[in-house]
Amino acid sequence: MGLVRTKEKSERGFQTASLSKMKVTLSALDTFESSFTPLVVIELVQDVKEETKEWLKNRIIAKKKDGGAQLLFRPLLNKYEKETLENQNLYLVGASRLRLLLGAEAVGLVKECNDNTMRAFTYGTRHNFKGFDDDNDDFLTMAECQFIIKHELENLRARDEKMIPGYPQAKLYPGKSLLRRLLTSGIIIQVFPLHDNEALKKLEDSWYTRFTLKYQPVDSIRGYFGETIALYFGFLEYFTFALIPMAVIGLPYYMFVWEDYDKYVIFASFNLIWSTVILEVWKRGCANMTYRWGTLVMKRQFEEPRPGFHGVLGINSVTGREEPLYPSYKRQLRIYLVSLPFVCLCLYFSLYVMMIYFDMEAWALELHEDSGSEWTSVLLYVPSIIYAIVIEIMNRLYRYAAEFLTSWENHRLESAYQNHLVLKVLVFNFLNCFASLFYIAFVLRDMKLLRQSLATLLITSQILNQIVESLLPYWLQRKHHVQVKRKVQALKADIDATLYEQVVLEKEMGTYLGTFDDYLELFLQFGYVSLFSCVYPLAAAFAVLNNFTEVNSDALKMCRVFKRPFSEPSASIGVWQLAFETMSVISVVTNCALIGMSPQVNALFPESKVDLILIVVAAEHALLALKFILAFAIADKPRHIQIKLARLEFESLEALKQQQMKLVAENLKEELREGEKEKAA
Repeated sequence: MGLVRTKEKSERGFQTASLSKMKVTLSALDTFESSFTPLVVIELVQDVKEETKEWLKNRIIAKKKDGGAQLLFRPLLNKYEKETLENQNLYLVGASRLRLLLGAEAVGLVKECNDNTMRAFTYGTRHNFKGFDDDNDDFLTMAECQFIIKHELENLRARDEKMIPGYPQAKLYPGKSLLRRLLTSGIIIQVFPLHDNEALKKLEDSWYTRFTLKYQPVDSIRGYFGETIALYFGFLEYFTFALIPMAVIGLPYYMFVWEDYDKYVIFASFNLIWSTVILEVWKRGCANMTYRWGTLVMKRQFEEPRPGFHGVLGINSVTGREEPLYPSYKRQLRIYLVSLPFVCLCLYFSLYVMMIYFDMEAWALELHEDSGSEWTSVLLYVPSIIYAIVIEIMNRLYRYAAEFLTSWENHRLESAYQNHLVLKVLVFNFLNCFASLFYIAFVLRDMKLLRQSLATLLITSQILNQIVESLLPYWLQRKHHVQVKRKVQALKADIDATLYEQVVLEKEMGTYLGTFDDYLELFLQFGYVSLFSCVYPLAAAFAVLNNFTEVNSDALKMCRVFKRPFSEPSASIGVWQLAFETMSVISVVTNCALIGMSPQVNALFPESKVDLILIVVAAEHALLALKFILAFAIADKPRHIQIKLARLEFESLEALKQQQMKLVAENLKEELREGEKEKAA
């Protein structure tokens, strides 16, 4: 896997052959192995107590039956190296090959079988899967191995401990996630997976180092970063290519028929059909990809409580397990009495800032009309640029507040936490980014100002995102990289400092917080393109230009700016699909209203505006009906995928029936034996 290996193939083969002769269970595994491939790094605080380190080590290497994770664990530096190099509290976590295979079965990883079907991996049927060999270490990707280790570490839970040894203030109770408690107590600074430098270099060469127009290596991205990130880049690429028809059609509209709103009816209608079709076609392409990757077939496990969930210890009525319980009414009170008023207050503040922006616009326009000079004509764009920067700042500040509030609401499940967070952030971002445009369009009715504001907001936000998300962090990271390399090269230690240098460099990198901000950027871009297409057709062209550079800047960000994120299985883009579909519905209403407000359309109804309103509403309903018909007609999954999924479900039911029949037969035999014993007695 690109990192140092010290174990010979013959030793691996001998061990695997020996293990295959007996029934393998987790309790039979030994945590010691002569080979150690470091996969995950744990950084502890500098002044951590020795008893805490020893306790954590014992819990990580302990057998599963004793409440441990049964993983391999060692410090990055030995005693001699600590005296020579900086005394970093860095520890490496790995796992034996057998432990990883059993872990793959435990988390329900789906792999391709020799008969080309996708099935959940089991150790007992391992030879039925493509690419599996007792002497082959590459059956599981490094990303999958790191995901398994993360799953095991997160499922380390307190048993009889009342507190973390050495830290009486860090209380524990049975079932509490140890990793979460150590992180919140500041004992563990961070946990992150290591990069595989060899594989990363190959990925970079095929991804972004050569600036050519080509498809992204989505399967390779998935193999290295996991399905969630691969789906984002797949969607980014798909959305960029889907924007090209809108950009091509929008250019002549912009150049030749700027104020001819009659012709914009055709363009707006095309936009509405386009926004529906691209989202439905994406679902089909997404189903194809995720079936090939195994996540579409992956069974959803019963969701465990979030690591941050807290409450009074009790028994879960569904699972019968001991876990924290928190009354639902308390959560609802927090949502409706605190979170909702706070969100409303933020929305009010956003509208207040918007009115200040309009005051600035009026001031700039008045100044320009009085002087009429060239510098005042440039000044007309300044309020929009300032407002765009303020919008970006407000969005980021609100994001932190929304995360704090959603965490404080204390949701039991990660899915509920994400849904509430996305809802809060989307509502604020939508109003913050688009309220001024709606105000200009439907209150001021100034189409010239609407075009100017939309162009300025779109272009400024794209430039700011490129600088803040990728270029600035990359520049800072390069400076730090040079400093660390000089420091390591200056050391006169008789050791191989390659791994030490890699870990020290990566621990200082920023932490990638997930695809939330990336999808949010695309969502807002989709809004700029679809909501006001009949006023500013160039929006799609600017979005295409931005996204071609976005692909490379995001790739650079993932590979060189941030730590490697843990892989997360995913079967779709999740709640973002619904968000994009909702935006496309809003765009129907917006475009119909804009067309109805145009002077050309108004001239057709000089006497009665009621008829105009009725016709616009009827057209809007007709387009919405067409949109929903298209969504219904285009199946979410291709026919061949539907057949394969149905076949797997049928086979699962048949296997379950056979298992039940076998169980019934065994029970009957047992009853017969008992009857014979009674007769004999």
